[in-house]
Amino acid sequence: MTIRVVVAEDQELVRAGLVMIVESQEDLAVVGEAADGQQAVDVVASARPDVVLMDVRMPVMDGIAATTQIVGRTPESRVIVLTTFDRDENAFAALRAGASGFLLKSTRAEVVVDAIRTVHRGDAVIAPTTTRRLLDQVAGTLPGPAREPPGFARLTGREREVMMQVATGASNAEIAVRLFLSEATVKTHVGRLLAKLSLRDRVQVVVLAYESGLVRPDRRR
Repeated sequence: MTIRVVVAEDQELVRAGLVMIVESQEDLAVVGEAADGQQAVDVVASARPDVVLMDVRMPVMDGIAATTQIVGRTPESRVIVLTTFDRDENAFAALRAGASGFLLKSTRAEVVVDAIRTVHRGDAVIAPTTTRRLLDQVAGTLPGPAREPPGFARLTGREREVMMQVATGASNAEIAVRLFLSEATVKTHVGRLLAKLSLRDRVQVVVLAYESGLVRPDRRR
């Protein structure tokens, strides 16, 4: 099955490069392009892609507002936000808006195509080091004392452990090693905690954990 992709990037040269990367893969196809946020919303509404590569900083409508509209109108389209700097607070805002992950524009081509496949499977793309830097950037906006998010009390002890690991950006394989579980078991726990917390993917777990004060940025790193 071919994964349908829309590329939204205002810099023509960068957009052309992303299109070439996507089109170089047999299982991926570009079904639309956009040079600003409003175009992105319109193209996605028309093309109904599986995945959107969305630049955070664009004219007319920025990537955050565009992501919010796309997630609300076409939730089946997964959004990966693109940013130049790993300390770009706008990228974190895009995650809050419902993006399924973010990548630096300097990311290698093979990582970009793997990320597209990953979010298409319903998972998320979020690197631990970049997660920490982004959250350090917005630490001043995080709450004081920790407060349990809605549904947290329904989680089992193991599901809470898995949630805390997900909040660090750890993959299922990494969580399996840390908690001495199989990857299949970790995947089951992640699925259950997403359902209990009414979250779409693990990116939303990260955002919820930090916004609730359950996990804090480690400034010593």
